[in-house]
Amino acid sequence: MSDLNESSNAAPQSDAVQPQEAAAPAQPQAKPAPAGLRVIFGEKVGMTQFFDQKGHLRPVTVIKAGPCTVVNVRTPERDGYSAVCLGYGAANAKKLGKPLAGQFAKLGLQPVRKMREYRVSDSKGYETGQQVTVEGRFTVGDYVDVQGVTKGHGFSGVMKRYQFRGLPGSHGASDKERSPGSIASQRSLGRVIPGQRMAGHYGQATLTIAKMEVVKVDTANHLLYINGAVPGTNGSYVTVLETTKRRKHRVEHVVVDKKKKAAAAKKPAAKK
Repeated sequence: MSDLNESSNAAPQSDAVQPQEAAAPAQPQAKPAPAGLRVIFGEKVGMTQFFDQKGHLRPVTVIKAGPCTVVNVRTPERDGYSAVCLGYGAANAKKLGKPLAGQFAKLGLQPVRKMREYRVSDSKGYETGQQVTVEGRFTVGDYVDVQGVTKGHGFSGVMKRYQFRGLPGSHGASDKERSPGSIASQRSLGRVIPGQRMAGHYGQATLTIAKMEVVKVDTANHLLYINGAVPGTNGSYVTVLETTKRRKHRVEHVVVDKKKKAAAAKKPAAKK
């Protein structure tokens, strides 16, 4: 009897077959969007500097560009125009309103934090759920236009808002050093002329900086290094798109010494 009790209470052998947990299903890879879409949406990380291959110190702005999801595609047949709506970041579905959460549920997409729509010449080839990344979209030397919202300064005076010189602080002028002076309203008008530079709300406006050079592309971390300053605070949303200027890529200029070139041309050819 004791032998039976001991055998029944004994611990299982180490070589016993243990039940295996079911493996998690692999997440399907998002289909990349066509490379013809030369625009990406992201956020400003900050500014830094580094030495390029020629040894020049370059001040750059780091932008976390994407990955973005194609949330919607506008077609001329249905909407009257062609456009692609991109979404960036992940949002909590519980914090969204029912109409917006229902749209994402209908499309079968994860809710995004920010969405923006961009016009395209032809919306064929774009599908909902495609992914837009910097890989193959922008290269070193490309010129891009960067659009963002400038820093807000609240209600500012004319010296800060328009760089006025100010009035002299002598000859009996009391507390008038930073005043705007006369607004030059004519007697016949008797009103403030539209466009007159006066104190008011400064900043918090959409600004586009044209023709900025891409000096480095980090595809692994989805980072773009752009030469120069980009409007907006760190963490603000920015758009990087192909420049509207004529030249789209940086061209290396080779300096040729005309005297050496002329001397080489006059030099007689070596005898065989």
